[in-house]
Amino acid sequence: METLRDRTPPTFSRREWLSLSVGAGATMALTPALLAAMSGRQSGDKPAANLAKLKLLHRAIPSTGEMLPVISFGARALKPPADPTDTTALKEVLQTHAEHGGRVVDTMHGGPQGEAAITKAANELGIQSKFFWTTPLWVTTPTLPGHDGPPPKADPAAIRTQFEAKLKAFNVPTIDAAMLLAHTDLTTHLAVVRELKKEGKLRYVGVSDLLPPPGMKAPPGMPDVFARFESMMRELPIDFIGVDYSIGDRRIEEKILPLALEKKIGVMAYFPFDRSRIFKRASETRLPEWAAEFDATTWAQFFLKYVVSHPAVTVVRTGTTKAGHMLDNLHGGAGRLPDEAMRRRMAELVDVLPPTPQPKPQVVTMPPPGAQGGPPGKAPPAQAASIVLSAEVLDRYAGDWKDPAAGTPVTIRRDGTKLLIKSGTAPEGPLVARSETRFTAPWGAPIEFHVDAQGKATGATVEHGPFRIPLERQ
Repeated sequence: METLRDRTPPTFSRREWLSLSVGAGATMALTPALLAAMSGRQSGDKPAANLAKLKLLHRAIPSTGEMLPVISFGARALKPPADPTDTTALKEVLQTHAEHGGRVVDTMHGGPQGEAAITKAANELGIQSKFFWTTPLWVTTPTLPGHDGPPPKADPAAIRTQFEAKLKAFNVPTIDAAMLLAHTDLTTHLAVVRELKKEGKLRYVGVSDLLPPPGMKAPPGMPDVFARFESMMRELPIDFIGVDYSIGDRRIEEKILPLALEKKIGVMAYFPFDRSRIFKRASETRLPEWAAEFDATTWAQFFLKYVVSHPAVTVVRTGTTKAGHMLDNLHGGAGRLPDEAMRRRMAELVDVLPPTPQPKPQVVTMPPPGAQGGPPGKAPPAQAASIVLSAEVLDRYAGDWKDPAAGTPVTIRRDGTKLLIKSGTAPEGPLVARSETRFTAPWGAPIEFHVDAQGKATGATVEHGPFRIPLERQ
């Protein structure tokens, strides 16, 4: 005779779940039986009718006590060949997020295209004011190769200009949280965001950083990320930190998360699926039956509930372009959570899964830093062929130059029929002539010299990607 114990609730893989809920319209038409399966209950159990109203767990922002749903949506740029101007899929995700209790929308790792797409989608739906927006805010001054001094100070006016542009794009009176990047000029950024908070344009401030892969040592001269986090959390007036945290990468449990509790700093957990690697590790393993004890019916919910269950975590950022995945993620922040003993059991299970797949060797096809290039997947525009210039023309440019913002010295000298350039401590290399005034540096960046009516070189501009670095003659 069948008993309730024998009636194991069905589980769904992410692919199976997506096939059952295509689009926001489908997610709103889920049957009680399917919702029951996702919550670990049978369709005949009570109170199945209440399952359609997903109740997301909430956590308090430590600095103010404001409550936030524990699962957020992380905006992502659509991959080619998808049209980045087509916001149909993102609107379905946003609707699903909002209609099931989601509120936090984060644009930290979506890049400019991802942020533009998600703000466009929210505005087209007219629901931009429903969300708690978190966005990166950072301005850096690019430096030339070989710069070995301190990074140049950020321009406060540029920081404010960037913020005002975001405020206009989001179409909201206030941005909820600005996340500063740990490797930027934090002193200048913090001074600007304090002013923005006083003006009522910004509510919270955080600092974000990315963890190096497990087992990887920081290169010489690079700061230790964990030590930098501890220093920032102890010394800076911040409301949040944003950092990688997943059951597959638990390194911040040792010091960072306990310190967040001690200093009353909120934690935005990034990459809870270990950058999707955890799904690959679990692909040949069935979800354990005991996952039903904390209402997890998919691997996504299993992984999310581990992160959510840590008391230091305020919000878990999940990124997707599929409404079905969004609803699955939201269920990872609802229902029962694992206790400490169960968390240890979950970690032990993950630790015996196949190791994280190693990336295959790749051939680097990206242009070198500073080189001009076209959209991803397209070949960069062809450069003009190199030409030979007279010694008289080359001598115009020989001499000592300097990047005025960073102070990096640049030396150009003629060697027969060619020019050689040395930037800071970088090795000397050839400047390839493309015209009488335009050259390509050894690191791939175009350099345009400015010549007056008398043929004297008065200045130069290094085209460093989207940036323009001026050179002054010494």
